[in-house]
Amino acid sequence: MIWSKEETLSRKEIEEIQLSRLIETVNRVYEKVKPYREKMDAAGIKPDDIKSLSDLSKLPFVTKQDLRDNYPFGLFAVPKDDLVRIHASSGTTGKPTVVGYTQKDLEVWTECVSRIACMGGAQKDDIAQICFGYGMFTGALGLHYGLENIGATIVPSSTGNSEKQIMFMKDFGTTLLVATPSYALRLAEVAREMGYDPIKDLKVKIALVGSEMLTDAMREEMYKYWGNDLKVTSNYGMSELMGPGVSGECLYMDGLHINEDYFIPEIINPETGEVLPEGEKGELVVTCIKKDALPLIRYRTKDITRLNYQPCKCGRTFCRMENLSGRSDDMLKIRGVNVFPSQIEEVVLSFNELGPHYEIIVEREGYSDLLTIRVELAKSTDSFGELEQLSKNIRAKIRTVLGLDAKIKLESPNTLQRFEGKAKRIKDLRSSK
Repeated sequence: MIWSKEETLSRKEIEEIQLSRLIETVNRVYEKVKPYREKMDAAGIKPDDIKSLSDLSKLPFVTKQDLRDNYPFGLFAVPKDDLVRIHASSGTTGKPTVVGYTQKDLEVWTECVSRIACMGGAQKDDIAQICFGYGMFTGALGLHYGLENIGATIVPSSTGNSEKQIMFMKDFGTTLLVATPSYALRLAEVAREMGYDPIKDLKVKIALVGSEMLTDAMREEMYKYWGNDLKVTSNYGMSELMGPGVSGECLYMDGLHINEDYFIPEIINPETGEVLPEGEKGELVVTCIKKDALPLIRYRTKDITRLNYQPCKCGRTFCRMENLSGRSDDMLKIRGVNVFPSQIEEVVLSFNELGPHYEIIVEREGYSDLLTIRVELAKSTDSFGELEQLSKNIRAKIRTVLGLDAKIKLESPNTLQRFEGKAKRIKDLRSSK
């Protein structure tokens, strides 16, 4: 089901909307947001210089640091009295990034999430259990209002108490699950521990997963636990841009449709800032063109992807972003080699003998980096020969994929930490020595 007619506009119509809203947004932030005005003045750019979509590249970037430097409300384009909601990041690496919403912003947010929910197969008769944490995190409330808007019944169960989550799924007849991919897998594990078969005893037929990158290997792992008939789609967003709803996969799973009437995407070289041609892979930059409170312009997401402007088989014409390859700030440089955690995940999940849980540890030994990968066995075994051969096979495949050697530590089932929210799989201990 396609939720709104805007999703099928022609490229010409999309670009006309984008240009009109971009010009209005640039004029508004120049007038009302002092840090923006200072950035534009320093770059020698005035609002009148923006006459076409190609002129977007003239505008300066905005980063997470700009939000922190202007904490809490310095980048807002409306007075505090106009705000009806405030969210914020955890602030674990510094000042939290604060985002605000007017009533119109909440309506736009709800519209965007309704679209991506329908892309993933959600319908009015679904019972949607939201296993994101409610609170300052935008994920739970974003999906909540979007799904509620299409008529679905919401079970706002949040995170934690996984046994009770399974009880609710069984007793309420949950058909749609909202969670991170890793927590969706954890819930299937818990169901089995409680004596249930997630495929036969539960009614979950749709998983709208987000907040973590969904690799093809992880999607296949979801099918193993929840059944091949499960519709698993990824959706994308971040608090600074709005929350979930920036883009989402349809059931053809050929990229995430970006709500282009609200967001203009660009792909840049993360090192030079140069805008890359269509189809090139680089860092995603997003401009918000229909936000009242926090209309960010050219926000650097640090996420690595590419764009496809060809219409999709589903009938939607918005451009699609490829499933993320990783984040530029998650990339590990090990002995001079660029390593994305997603590359390691693909290797781990290619072995049937392993479960979906792993941990990456990077240490410094003398003047050299040491990479250790802890992986969890799917089933216990006492055969030393089998374990030794498995370890060699994993190590060989890691060497082929990364061009690096790694130490492989095989762990017993249910040994590694499980996560209810976004999984934390990397321990980079080099700075502690």
